[in-house]
Amino acid sequence: MNKRVFFKTFGCRTNQFDTQVMISKLREFELSLNEEESDIVVVNSCTVTNGADASVRSYINGLKRKNPHLKVVLAGCGSHSKGESLFGDEKVFGVMGHSEKEKINEILKRPERFYEIGDLRHIDSTIVEEFVGKSRAFVKIQEGCDFRCSYCIIPAVRGDARSHREEIILAQIQKLASNGFGEFILTGTNVGSYGRDQGSSMAKLLKSISTIRGVRRIRIGSLEPIQIDDEFLELLGEPWMARHLHIALQHSSDTMLELMSRRNRFDTDLELFEKIASKGYALGTDFIVGHPGETDEVWGEAMDHIERFPLTHLHAFRYSKRDNTPSALMRPEILGNRAKDRHRELTEVVKAKNFAFRQSHSKNLEVLLENGSGGIYHGFDQYFNRVEVLSDEDLSSNWVLLNQVEVNREGNRTKF
Repeated sequence: MNKRVFFKTFGCRTNQFDTQVMISKLREFELSLNEEESDIVVVNSCTVTNGADASVRSYINGLKRKNPHLKVVLAGCGSHSKGESLFGDEKVFGVMGHSEKEKINEILKRPERFYEIGDLRHIDSTIVEEFVGKSRAFVKIQEGCDFRCSYCIIPAVRGDARSHREEIILAQIQKLASNGFGEFILTGTNVGSYGRDQGSSMAKLLKSISTIRGVRRIRIGSLEPIQIDDEFLELLGEPWMARHLHIALQHSSDTMLELMSRRNRFDTDLELFEKIASKGYALGTDFIVGHPGETDEVWGEAMDHIERFPLTHLHAFRYSKRDNTPSALMRPEILGNRAKDRHRELTEVVKAKNFAFRQSHSKNLEVLLENGSGGIYHGFDQYFNRVEVLSDEDLSSNWVLLNQVEVNREGNRTKF
């Protein structure tokens, strides 16, 4: 009987995709959906903060306590930052870097402990044909980042920005579309940098993808404000573009943006957001709260600015120190309770904005439903708002058009 392998994925969508790549490469192993009934656990780790490292270490320690003989293999970003120490402490059986994931079948067959870190210039060529338990397909279009934001360790563990070849991306989407997928989420470490190293661009790639039969909706992971050019803006009216963009601001105060070594500034960010919102788009962002230097005065200015943004979605997180980054040495540090209060204040403001947006966008909602149970299904509309649908018929992985939804502060729901 083939040995059973369980994958535990931490972190971002890029890691989710990388896990699917590894799953697709298993030839002489059986995929397990239960870690306790597995022979090997592959931990696809995140290292974006010290806290992420701690979560991965805690998970691995828990596995070893339950089953000291279990083979644990560390993969993902943490293999580049903490792999050496975890391997040296014999917490893991093996360590594999990003460039090794396509060789996973051979690597897992090794009887001896291994440390295969590889390099940070590799780019995948794997075409993933299925996504386990998913109705939407994630497609990785690039790897790495050329930005050097002061709080971020990612370029050090994923390398500089490099694009996947367009023909591989298109072949991937053609294969998935022929297998019934209609919604595609383009993902990567810094998605908007796609094509710069190949004389292409995000807009050119989107146009090519849109010609593939079966492609109904395209979402884009996260863009930087300076990556949104006129060529991209011209595509906003296309029917296959999801009516939601996630544009990473990280802050709304120029003082903080400068401290963070960011390339965006408030005035141009606001102008960009207003222009895109006028086309009927929902807009999300990332925001770091409590970064060193965020005084009460700076925070007040930031919140005044946030009130002016046409925001509908928010990925806000409290600053968490990451060793070996410039921000880790900055002062003054912001007390945890103060950062927590600011996080709550910011979240409430954007929640109210989202509620108002949903109230005015409650008709002609195109929702791709995921697998449901007990007659309850969930999915996302074109504005990336979650909708709960009650139905007596099996609507798993189906598209539905909704014109009557109940909009409340918690979310949208309807019967179908």
